Amino acid sequence: MKVFVTRKIPEPGLELLRRECSVVEVFPHDRIPSKEEIIEGLGGKDGLLCLLTDKIDEEVITSNPKLRMISSYAAGYDNIDVETATKLGIPVSNTPDVLTDATAEMAWALLFAVARRIVEGDAFTREGRFKGWSPLLMLGKQVSGKTLGVVGAGRIGTAFALKGRGFNMKTLYFNRSRNRLLEEELGAEKVSLEELMRESDFVSIHLPLTSETYHFIGYRELSLMKKDAILINTARGAIIDENALVEVLTEKRIFGAGLDVYEHEPMVDERLKKLSNVVLQPHTGSATLEARTEMAIIAAENLITGLKGRKPRYCVNPEVFDRS
Repeated sequence: MKVFVTRKIPEPGLELLRRECSVVEVFPHDRIPSKEEIIEGLGGKDGLLCLLTDKIDEEVITSNPKLRMISSYAAGYDNIDVETATKLGIPVSNTPDVLTDATAEMAWALLFAVARRIVEGDAFTREGRFKGWSPLLMLGKQVSGKTLGVVGAGRIGTAFALKGRGFNMKTLYFNRSRNRLLEEELGAEKVSLEELMRESDFVSIHLPLTSETYHFIGYRELSLMKKDAILINTARGAIIDENALVEVLTEKRIFGAGLDVYEHEPMVDERLKKLSNVVLQPHTGSATLEARTEMAIIAAENLITGLKGRKPRYCVNPEVFDRS
């Protein structure tokens, strides 16, 4: 088996690939490869292990008739043309469960950073402007006892909400189906998106990016939020209309936002960088040693299993196997 890996991943994953595959070619540069570089590296390979930053479209997939398996080192797979892969009988896998806690923790980190103005306070102190305790210095927003709104109650959204149980919060969630775990554990209420945006003090986005969720949170939804509410996004940037968010933050129609993802990633809107009421992270939701290492192992296992003709542990198009 010959495989191409689009970026260096933690060594345990690469070691597993090297034990099972005759050729393991890793893109040698610490940057996002171009489409042309991916196609070149994929040439003659049986399997592809790619990252969420790689656009694996029809052109890439069909460039190599030998391609038999695509493994994504990520939970989301909106960067892969799964439809084309399925038509060609190519399994596509991802690594969902292992990064659940890490991403949920990042959402809470951003929530507290915005609510308690941590980044502003750090800069204020480093710049020598701290002259002593003051009653009105860096007033933020209390978290305990407030209303938490979770948009998307899947794996990560559920973990995020459950981690807040120590703060005695009222929990609202928006989801296609009922989440009985959240209802039983937290007394959470399933509500409409409009009610959630209007009633929540903190809104955290945990939806996958699809054609239905693109710009799901736009100016209308943002305008429903309380003036002192906070918006958190650790899902995908394009779920929020970034222009609308910039306008709302600039005019201080909400208290602030914490973002780990961006609509035109890796480009970050220059207007966002100039705002003090937004905390910006470089898409590091799953960036713990534990999560990233386990992701590498699972991505490698998925790739190897698929290349051996068996259904990977996490397969996003299992119908490929059902019809064979």
